[in-house]
Amino acid sequence: MAPSTMATSASAQNVKVTLGTATPGGGFPVYGDGFIAAVKAHDPALEIVPINTKGSTENVPRLEAGTLDMALVQGEVVHEALAGIGRPKADLRIVTAMYPTAGMFVVRADSPARSIADLKGKKIAWGAAGSGLVILGRYVMDGLGLDAATDFEPVYLERAGDGPAMVLDGRVAALWGGGAGWPGFTAVTSAPGGGRFIVPSADERARVLARHGFLKTITQPAGSFPGQNEPVVSVGSWSFVMTRPGLDEAVAFRVAKALHAAETAPPKQLADTTAKNTLAAVGDQNLLHPGVRAYYRQAGLVPKSP
Repeated sequence: MAPSTMATSASAQNVKVTLGTATPGGGFPVYGDGFIAAVKAHDPALEIVPINTKGSTENVPRLEAGTLDMALVQGEVVHEALAGIGRPKADLRIVTAMYPTAGMFVVRADSPARSIADLKGKKIAWGAAGSGLVILGRYVMDGLGLDAATDFEPVYLERAGDGPAMVLDGRVAALWGGGAGWPGFTAVTSAPGGGRFIVPSADERARVLARHGFLKTITQPAGSFPGQNEPVVSVGSWSFVMTRPGLDEAVAFRVAKALHAAETAPPKQLADTTAKNTLAAVGDQNLLHPGVRAYYRQAGLVPKSP
C-alpha cells in the first residue's frame, strides 16, 4: 500500500492496540502515559491500552508471542534481543526512540559513599527483576571488573516504586536507575534531606565503553532532578518502543505521524522522542517498522526510494 493511500484509508478507522510498560512506580509506566496522550491528541481514533508487565525482559518475549502489539524496551535488552545474545535473534521492529538512559546510583545526601568503590559490599537496590535497568547495571559493573550480583548485596524489587523508601530508611545504601524524570530518583532527591548521584568517573567510563561498545556516554542535564545543580555524566543507551512481528503497517504509520506532530508541544516525558533522535539512535533504518519508514519518507525525513 502506498504511503498516501495508507494514511488516507487508515486515519479515520478506530483501532485498539496494546502497549507493554513495566511495574508501577518506574519510568516506563510514566512514559507510557505520555506516549498514549501524545498519540491520542493527534489521532483520537487510535486507542492504545497500557499493560503493566515486569518490564523489558518480559516485553520482548510477549512481543514475539504476539500478546503485546507494542512495548517499551530498555536499550540493553534491545541490543541482546536483536543481536541474539543468550537467545535466538528477535524479529522485532522499532517505532521510535524513547529517551537516553544514563545509569546512575542515588544515595541519601548524608551518605558517606562518594564513588562506586564505596558501594562495594553494600546492599544495592538494582531495580525490579524484569527491568532493563538491572541489565544496564550488570553491563556497567562488568565494564569496571565488578559483578553486580557478588561484589554487592543485590536487592531486586517486586515493584520499581519500592526502591526510594529503602534508600531513605537505610535498608539499602543506594538505588540504581536512570532515565529522564525517573520517578525513583525524583522521590529520593525531593525527600527531606535530599539525595545525590554516584556515577562512573571519567576513567571508569572509558573502561566501560572500551568493553561494551554499544553503550554511550550520556549526560543528564542540570536540573533534571531536585537539587541536581550540575550536569551528571554517565554511560547508558537509548530505550525504544518496539512492535510485534506483523503489526499492521497502517497502524505503525499512524503512530509515527502522531508522534511527529506531537514534537511541537510534547508531554515532558516525550521531550527526546523525536524522529531525528530515532534515526540517529537506530542507525540502521531497516530496524524501523515498515509503516514508520513509510511515514518518514512521506514527511521528507528520509530520502524516498527511487
